[in-house]
Amino acid sequence: MRQSEVEDFMASAKPDAVVVAAAKVGGILANDTYPAEFLYNNLMIESNIIHNAYKVGVEKLLFLGSSCIYPKLADQPIKESSLLTGALEPTNEWYAIAKIAGIKLVQAYRKQYGCDYISAMPTNLYGPGDNYDLKSSHVLPALIRKAHEAKSAGKSEIVLWGTGKPRREFMHVDDLADACVFLLSRYSGAQHVNVGAGSDISIRELVSIVCEVVGFKGEIKHDLSKPDGTPVKLMDSKVINEMGWFPSINLQKGIQDAYESFKFGLTL
Repeated sequence: MRQSEVEDFMASAKPDAVVVAAAKVGGILANDTYPAEFLYNNLMIESNIIHNAYKVGVEKLLFLGSSCIYPKLADQPIKESSLLTGALEPTNEWYAIAKIAGIKLVQAYRKQYGCDYISAMPTNLYGPGDNYDLKSSHVLPALIRKAHEAKSAGKSEIVLWGTGKPRREFMHVDDLADACVFLLSRYSGAQHVNVGAGSDISIRELVSIVCEVVGFKGEIKHDLSKPDGTPVKLMDSKVINEMGWFPSINLQKGIQDAYESFKFGLTL
């Protein structure tokens, strides 16, 4: 976020390639609580990195966005062309606007300076090293923590935000890492590229899988005073699929991997 420090680092390191994965992120609660931070921090991060990459002659840059850039009621599955065709989901519009600005910044540097900079829009990610803070985490790591703590404490129930009806797509971080390398070596277009798992699941179904993996056998209750967010969000990943890339980690196996990492973190 500090322009002078990013400038000094880039001038010293002179990287051949840059992947912009840094961001201020969080779930519905965090987005709603810290709108200024989500907009300002992310605008500063992407602007400083992209501009200074250009200044030192970085050959290839990949900017990572988010599926929340798309309209709340976009046609499903969501194609790249859906960007800016409708209103955003209010619960994460601050983050979405910052990420849209990042996509446009990449396109602007391509257009004006001929930079080989590209953008990819990952779906909801999870895996080892995730954020499990219930006040700022996304839904899947939050569910893992809730289920684990309820099991450990011998509780008879866990509480789920909203109705559990919204459908979401989830992809393991190792699949995204593989896609990033693939795009850096195979893609040079101005259009951002969706990177998804290819199928979605309801939050209620997700809770069932998490509870099965964790071993929590209690009741699942719904706090209907909390928002659901976007009703459906499944991305169309046809563009990258046609280039030859597909994810390889199924959801059940991926959640097991994430849970093992979470438990290991508790021992440190």
